[in-house]
Amino acid sequence: MNFTLATAPTICGDRLGNLIFEVGNNFAVFTGMVITSNSLHFVLKHYAQPRITSDIIVGLIAGNIRFVHKLVEKFNKSFGFIIDFGMMCYMFALGIEMDPFFLLERPRRQAKVAYAGVISTFLLSVIVTPLLMFFQGENKLLEFTFFLSSLVASTSSPVLTRLITHLKIGKSDIGKLVIAAGMHSDFLSALIFSFGYILVPLPQVCNDMEKDISLKETITMGGAVLGQVVFTALASPCFMKWVNNENPEGRAMKGPHVVLSIAFLVLMCASSTMYDYSPIFSAFLVGVCVPREGRVSKWLITKINYMLTTIFFPIFFLWVGYEANFSKFEIRSAETWLQLLAFMVVVVSGKVIGTIVSGAGFHLPESVVTGLLLTTKGHLHIYLAIKVMSCGATTVSTGIVIIISIFFTIVPAPAIVAHIIKRARKRAPTHRLALQLLDPSTELRILLCVQGPQNVPASINFLEISKGAADAGVLVYVADMIELTDEISATLDKDERVHTATVKDKQIMDMRENITSSFQTYVVDSDSRITLKRTMALSTINNMPQDICVLAEDLMIALIVLPFHRSQHKEGTLDGGNQGFRYVNRKVLRSAPCSVGILVDRGLGTERVSRCQEALNVAVIFIGGKDDREALSYAGRISHHPGVKLTVIRFLVESSVEASRLAGYRIIIPEQEKDTKLDNEFFAQFYENHVSGGHISYVEKHLANAAETFSILRSFEGKYSLVIVGREGGVNSILTKGMNDWQQCPELGPIGDVLSGPDFSLTVSVLIIQQHRVKGEIDGLDDDFSII
Repeated sequence: MNFTLATAPTICGDRLGNLIFEVGNNFAVFTGMVITSNSLHFVLKHYAQPRITSDIIVGLIAGNIRFVHKLVEKFNKSFGFIIDFGMMCYMFALGIEMDPFFLLERPRRQAKVAYAGVISTFLLSVIVTPLLMFFQGENKLLEFTFFLSSLVASTSSPVLTRLITHLKIGKSDIGKLVIAAGMHSDFLSALIFSFGYILVPLPQVCNDMEKDISLKETITMGGAVLGQVVFTALASPCFMKWVNNENPEGRAMKGPHVVLSIAFLVLMCASSTMYDYSPIFSAFLVGVCVPREGRVSKWLITKINYMLTTIFFPIFFLWVGYEANFSKFEIRSAETWLQLLAFMVVVVSGKVIGTIVSGAGFHLPESVVTGLLLTTKGHLHIYLAIKVMSCGATTVSTGIVIIISIFFTIVPAPAIVAHIIKRARKRAPTHRLALQLLDPSTELRILLCVQGPQNVPASINFLEISKGAADAGVLVYVADMIELTDEISATLDKDERVHTATVKDKQIMDMRENITSSFQTYVVDSDSRITLKRTMALSTINNMPQDICVLAEDLMIALIVLPFHRSQHKEGTLDGGNQGFRYVNRKVLRSAPCSVGILVDRGLGTERVSRCQEALNVAVIFIGGKDDREALSYAGRISHHPGVKLTVIRFLVESSVEASRLAGYRIIIPEQEKDTKLDNEFFAQFYENHVSGGHISYVEKHLANAAETFSILRSFEGKYSLVIVGREGGVNSILTKGMNDWQQCPELGPIGDVLSGPDFSLTVSVLIIQQHRVKGEIDGLDDDFSII
């Protein structure tokens, strides 16, 4: 007895030490999985592959390493619990994203594509599956054939949506169609799985292949599921509404309400275990019944997606690699490769045939690529394949075949999207990113950035004159430039699924509402066609330039307008400015996918511009260069506005100075000669279209040097309310030579820097325009391009 008592602590200590050691090993494996998967994803990102591709590769390899395999085997039960819980969360998030009411609507084009693809793939699979002996034995062959055919016919909408969004075709007609069709297909297939489980409960079938499921058990389970769905659909809206009312937007959610919400949803999902129904499909049905709107739903989706991405998926794919034991893969068997080929043929043929016969109204190439994208499978399909394999319905080799087939439905997707973009380019080979290339009578797309309400009056007047002719419209996206701080970050509601975030900070919400109200009031009062949309550049200062450029690229913007980083005091002088926003302006000028304007406001918004009377004297300076041509193009558009009196001032080198230069020495650069020729041709055309008709006043200034240029600019005080200049206008001209020596803001160019200087003028606003810098072909067509 004494010996036993003495050794008991030692035995307990050894067991505890072994447990800690094993847990440490598991944590090390998990960390290695995360690091390796992220590293591989970084490499594959250059080939536009989604994260699931690298996760599958790393998981299959890691799970088949002997040391890792043995480690997972020791904790197999724990892993099984984690996997089932993670898939419950996954299915709940999937369900809450679905809209069940579309089943009651008249089928639209995307629904027709989805239904036709599901039905054709399902029927084809039902015919082919029994012929290739996917399942062992004759027992329950019908049930497992139904199960596999449903899996083959479905689409993973989360994977497909992220893929389409990441590859930047989500706003195109075919991108919207594929995303919507994918969600319809996923929802329909998940419902088939959920109700099919009532007829064929997988655990009971696996435990006894010979036993038939009694009708009484089926009716009991079906009635319980129906009762759960009805109760959740009736109770959850009332409960969620109460929680949302108790936690208004802009405030942190109260802890007790969060706990009650989670407890309610867990109770609804877990109640299925009382009548042997799958908690995974139960979670999906509960998610479908829970209202999608409201703080609780958005908060849950954000947290679940974050948990799945950072914690669950690495563990999930490690479990997949463990279950898919490659030592049992019959690589030399012809039947294995026949099954793999047949699976791929059924998946691809079924979806493509379904899309073609759906009568959706588009051409054969678009039908084929749509069908190919709808073959995409994901996490649920891999999970179900492993479960069927663990059940003993298939061999391990056949289970691995299904997993490999699922992998091959994901890998080709980026190439298919590249083909879509290539076809779109053929129909729209040029993206008219410069104002000079736009027809002045067509709609102008502007991204108008504001830092706050102080920029609104000038921005509205800028927008008003930009409308130009009455028949030409303007599509303007008003973007709030909001620096992301720790305080603001804590109030964000992130939607990982679509990569968006909602700011709940009350001060920012009030500011945005104020700006929106001002612009909407202007649009209502405006007598011309104008389309206003709101957006936001919410990020750190370092990332904001990229966000603005991505916005412009996604929205096919022709002109980005940025506010100057300095603001005017009441007495007229400019303040020191925000150096962070100055950095943003400089980076956008360097990287923008279209033309860029920087608006220096010195009273432009003091008086509202009207179409009824001339209220704004505007001058545009033309020395030469593509930026000056762009400024002149914009001036041609605003010249049609009745409230604008426009004067074009052309600075020319005095003839005696030019003659002396030619008589002395001059290095002739072919590019400069070509630019000069383009300047003369463009200005001649502009003169014929606008000046000769009497719409615009024209003044020539023959100058000898930069000092005379500076003197002329000084004379603008009191004459003009707005001066439009090209950023690099006359940068190689003798008329601006030496101005760089005292530049304070080189990003504005020589003329723009002088006009916007703190000691120059108190009343003259300046618009500095830079024409789009072509730096090579863009990666993709990133907006609502149409090819179907």
